[in-house]
Amino acid sequence: MKVKVAAIQCSISDNEEENVLKISAYVKEAAEQGANIVLPPELFQGYYFCRQEDEKFFSRAKTVSESSILRHFSSLAADLGVAIPVSFFEKDGPHYYNSLVMMDADGKNLGLYRKSHIPDGPGYEEKFYFRPGNTGFQVWNTRFAKVGVGICWDQWFPETARSLVLKGAQLLFYPTAIGSEPHDPSLDTRHPWRRAMIGHAVSNCTTVIAANRIGLEEGQSFYGHSFVADYKGDFLAEYKDKEEGVLVAEVDLDKQSKYQAAFGFFRDRRPELYEDIVKT
Repeated sequence: MKVKVAAIQCSISDNEEENVLKISAYVKEAAEQGANIVLPPELFQGYYFCRQEDEKFFSRAKTVSESSILRHFSSLAADLGVAIPVSFFEKDGPHYYNSLVMMDADGKNLGLYRKSHIPDGPGYEEKFYFRPGNTGFQVWNTRFAKVGVGICWDQWFPETARSLVLKGAQLLFYPTAIGSEPHDPSLDTRHPWRRAMIGHAVSNCTTVIAANRIGLEEGQSFYGHSFVADYKGDFLAEYKDKEEGVLVAEVDLDKQSKYQAAFGFFRDRRPELYEDIVKT
């Protein structure tokens, strides 16, 4: 069984309507190229507001039921026959989360994932805004494949990828907003960022799709480098730091499954030896 995946890389303005139209156009472009599952970047509705702590940004959060963004992409998914993991700022009563809803190719909401690992540092002050997710890692059986999603900082943790694959994920999607480090201009994480996820592809024999934004947002620069890496860790498609558009690549899930079984990582696991991993 073959599936075509796509990652959107683009600059983001601070105008929600403009961004929704832009992302929608790229979803349509990906669908025209035969993509079945299309990944936009993290929190694409506006600028990455977590660079600073400011209570005014809480007004951007919406509940699942009231989110016009989710309604729009549900309709778009159904119209185009594509699945779309939609990142958004979620409000749930007095709680706020960095969340994602998986829209299937008929527009159905397959479920909610709340970002598990929340960063806290200069330029990425997410703990001010978001509670740690309480959904656990989620895998959804879309029309095309079983899909697992981690959100940005989740992608640095090998436990995220391994947990998703153990739950049956055939494809790992990572919507992202990452770029410069305001406290240290000499620190450039673009290559370690890629290497971490490529490691997940290799050690889980599973295709990884990452979508990042680009451009300058109020002094913070986002470096793109979105990619699709196959189950061997080889790039099927990639962008650099200024390219904008959609990356589309075809994945042969049958070949991936055979390779995964033959390589033996899941045969040779010794979970009884791993108890230190779950100690705080």
